[in-house]
Amino acid sequence: MQGSSESILDQALKLPIHERAEVAEQLIQSLEAIPDIDVESAWQQEIQRRLSELETGATKTISWEEVKRRLTHGN
Repeated sequence: MQGSSESILDQALKLPIHERAEVAEQLIQSLEAIPDIDVESAWQQEIQRRLSELETGATKTISWEEVKRRLTHGN
């Protein structure tokens, strides 16, 4: 860490535990807000693959009633 980040950390560590927890939570949330481009790209490719399978007939859908029946009674 450099200069200001060390100063901020020093100040944060002097806070009561519940305030440190709030700071930690907010910092973690700020990191989660950064989109992972590789993950987004992978999801887009997966969505396109699944859509293509549906459109070409390679994959068939089943009704919600069938899903419930299989969950309740097995295949």
